[in-house]
Amino acid sequence: MLDACHRTSAVELAVDLANTLRPVKGEDALETVDQLQGFLDAHPHAGPGEPSSTATDRGTGPWRRLTRTDLTEVRALRETVRGVLERASTDAAAAAMLINDGLRRSRATPVLRHDHGRWWTEVTSDTDRCAAHLAATTLSALASVIATLGPTRLGVCAGPSCRATFVDLSRNGSKQYCTRTCAHRASVAAYRSRRGNS
Repeated sequence: MLDACHRTSAVELAVDLANTLRPVKGEDALETVDQLQGFLDAHPHAGPGEPSSTATDRGTGPWRRLTRTDLTEVRALRETVRGVLERASTDAAAAAMLINDGLRRSRATPVLRHDHGRWWTEVTSDTDRCAAHLAATTLSALASVIATLGPTRLGVCAGPSCRATFVDLSRNGSKQYCTRTCAHRASVAAYRSRRGNS
């Protein structure tokens, strides 16, 4: 089971960040500062500090005034996160190197927190950079998945026209597609191919 600090929301944040780039379709949802702000607004748990922080708390957070520099740094982080998700199942050592380098660059530090009668650890950054906080959250979450469930739980959709990334948190760990839609498309294509060959 994942540590409380690497809750599902942090793993989803990593996948969502990687999937702002759709290389097969040639789509990039992180081309402007406004798009970056929209991404952060859609992921309120991406912020620093207590998990209870929300998008409205960002007036004092690292992204109160996002800049083109923030966008450039987050796009570089996206490349790292996507690299981890793409490589983990075939080259876990390379994925680990990407994670470790990214955590070092973001000055990530584990902290112990207490709230609502329970304790948990969280990895955070001591800088005020948006990308550093995102790196601490996403890369430590992916590291936790690799450490607890294994590197094969990170992957890329088997759909040839998709290539979105995913993390498989299921019990049996047999996920091959990013969504049921992609799995259904593949099933239909395989069925048509079999009928065409008969």
